[in-house]
Amino acid sequence: MLPTNQIHQGSCIDGMAQIETGKVDLVFADPPFNIGYTYDVYDDQREAAEYLEFCEAWIGQAHRILKPDGTFWLAIGDEYAAELKLLSQKLGFHCRSWVIWYYTFGVNCVRGFSRSHTHLFHFVKDREQFTFNGDNPLVRVASARQLVYADKRANSRGRLPDNTWILRPQDSPPGGFATSHDTWFYSRVAGTFKEREGFHGCQMPEQILGRILRISSNPGDVVVDPFGGSGTTLSVAKKLGRQWMGFELSPEYAEHIESRMAQCNIGDPLDGVEDPLGSSPKTSQGRTRTTFKNGRPVIPLDDETRQAIVESFTEASGGHSADFVLCDPKLSTAFSKACRSRKIAGDPRIWNTMLLRLRKSKQLPKAVEKGRRSTWSEMEPFQNAAEIALRLISLDYAMTLDEMLCTPAAMEQFDQLAAMLSPGHSPLDYRWAALSLRKRARTKKFQSAAAEQDSHWQAASAPKSKPIQDCLQAGKSDAGVYEIANDDETIYVGESNQISERLANIAQNDAWQRFSPTRVRIWKVDKEIDRFALRAHLIGRERPLLNSKFLIIEGAGGA
Repeated sequence: MLPTNQIHQGSCIDGMAQIETGKVDLVFADPPFNIGYTYDVYDDQREAAEYLEFCEAWIGQAHRILKPDGTFWLAIGDEYAAELKLLSQKLGFHCRSWVIWYYTFGVNCVRGFSRSHTHLFHFVKDREQFTFNGDNPLVRVASARQLVYADKRANSRGRLPDNTWILRPQDSPPGGFATSHDTWFYSRVAGTFKEREGFHGCQMPEQILGRILRISSNPGDVVVDPFGGSGTTLSVAKKLGRQWMGFELSPEYAEHIESRMAQCNIGDPLDGVEDPLGSSPKTSQGRTRTTFKNGRPVIPLDDETRQAIVESFTEASGGHSADFVLCDPKLSTAFSKACRSRKIAGDPRIWNTMLLRLRKSKQLPKAVEKGRRSTWSEMEPFQNAAEIALRLISLDYAMTLDEMLCTPAAMEQFDQLAAMLSPGHSPLDYRWAALSLRKRARTKKFQSAAAEQDSHWQAASAPKSKPIQDCLQAGKSDAGVYEIANDDETIYVGESNQISERLANIAQNDAWQRFSPTRVRIWKVDKEIDRFALRAHLIGRERPLLNSKFLIIEGAGGA
């Protein structure tokens, strides 16, 4: 298979032919529309039969390289929308949605209505088995009950959008476009926009691609764009922790894409306004609206609600701390049940968020149960899985650890992912390890050690990198820090008292294999605090995909 995380210059048909069958999770394509647009290499004014023959060839390759549960998104103009929908279905795809992307700054037409929309087809290979992350809060939209009526009966998670997406509805007439519809509104990237790359005239907004990648793929999945263009799909894929691969016919465009990709990092925010509805002035005159923070509704915590939350916590916690309650699924469920019985407005995410607010303001009863006292070494069998799950879920949900702990849908995915990476442990184990990681990284002792030893590790000679299979000596006692890499980059930096055993588990784990670990560098370090200092240095320097940002210590690794 062609290497991922690269832009490949040349024909997408020839390029995709080199990808193994069934290896890709998501294909997003924004091909030439055959309307006579001026590109520097491609001829965009072909005879209809020739254009459709070209499309059949590349769509056929897209179908072949996708996994059985893979997804294909196609952006296309009016002229060939119907033809390409039928062609895609002929080649084996099933159409799940026909979305209209509506935008301002449309293309002016002299003898016709201005072009202000693009068709977005959502295809899958299997009608039943495909990725659709409908619980991701960055995909869902606020409902009218939340925005206009402040109705306590509203689902606090919002609702899934219809297949008309409008992301800036405040300028539409009353009763017109709304974020929940099947026309998605978002301005084209006009020449005056700060995110405009400048070298390509058909640049899509990152926020549109963000919605598509979040709903139809997961962190670590392989995303392919047959028509690299301005590089937006690839940039969004990298920022959201996906593996990416692009094809671009123009050598000049490919060079610009390489430059753009070098300037963006995993975890960077997407360009453009994330929530135009919440960030732009409103013209409607509805009653008091729900307050939103970071795109999520905030329920007022009045005295009556505060008292009910405290009572529910006291009833359900068994004397444990609020953190322990959120980490223990049984206690968390008991707390939600107690809140529901008291008819507190909201849902488990809202109640959990209120609980944390009260804990931080020291308004909860003091814990009498000790909870967990596991040492970092005792958590070693599952702490790397907890860290990686935390990193990937935080990328996809754009949440802090506290927000994740309060959101059942996010924690369910966290638990599943951690169990795949290191099976045999409980959700409480994984969640508590994530909290312990944050606490440890924020401890003054460890932060000071990382900063003080940084110059030492900068000058230290790096051990030789070896194939992972050469480092799997059973029963060997080897404490230190290990750097795992694939053919392109460092993907994880960990620490262990039994590195060989840890690497053996990784080499045999299917979930790990999706990141293609091939080589490892081992630093022999005995003291735990020294291992942490080295690890912080390496993570700050390499910024691996799978490491938590908690371990990027200011002053270490060039951070």
